[in-house]
Amino acid sequence: MSRPEIYSPEGLRIDGRRWNEVRHVRCAINTHQASSDGSSIIEQGNTKVICNVVGPGEPTGGGVGGSGGNQRAKDDNRVILTVKAVVAPFSTIDRRKRSGNDNRVQEMCLTIQHIFEEAVMGHLQPRSQIEISLYVLSQDGGMLQACINAVSLALVDAGIPMYDYVCACTAGMYDKEVLLDLNRLEENDMPFLTMATLGATRKVALMQLETRVGIDRLEPMMAAAMSGCHHLRDVMDAEVRKHGKSRLARTGV
Repeated sequence: MSRPEIYSPEGLRIDGRRWNEVRHVRCAINTHQASSDGSSIIEQGNTKVICNVVGPGEPTGGGVGGSGGNQRAKDDNRVILTVKAVVAPFSTIDRRKRSGNDNRVQEMCLTIQHIFEEAVMGHLQPRSQIEISLYVLSQDGGMLQACINAVSLALVDAGIPMYDYVCACTAGMYDKEVLLDLNRLEENDMPFLTMATLGATRKVALMQLETRVGIDRLEPMMAAAMSGCHHLRDVMDAEVRKHGKSRLARTGV
């Protein structure tokens, strides 16, 4: 894919969006009632992630097995979060199988764990464990941001108290133009960062930048990513409120 096709002179991207438009977002919670205490599914463009949360419960002790599992010892009076991720071999067009020991998957799990250890009100659930399982079914850019958003929704569905939603979005720099919420082709063609904020505030829970970019271009990328996080927070909150109203209607309260 040639560079001129990424962002046209008319200000349109390859999928027809403007520079400051996020991809179509579809999300839902309480999708796997029988197998988890909280669950969610989120689609951002063609990226699709499912999240299941089990807990809080008694700590099992030791490490957590499975694909992408990891655990960090915490104070006995704090909640323990474990995160594992499974990336389906068919999630990308190259069909490359990612094992549970894949360094990228391990790094993503550890990053998500650190973020939500700070976002969850662990002091309200001492000496307990929360297990988070992620399943990446389709990748088209923004896998980390979709996983973070899915975990946030699943924790809310499980009734686990948090300070606010944790919402994530990406932003990249194409020549001198900032582009919001990148797809796979755009991520491969330009430097980009992933940012996560605590709700609609300016408190940054994560900022990950793996490519070199000039300091003068970093600030507009951060501003764009933060605006995307705030937009996604509104979308996620609307879905949670919609689900709550439907449950109230069913119970007749």
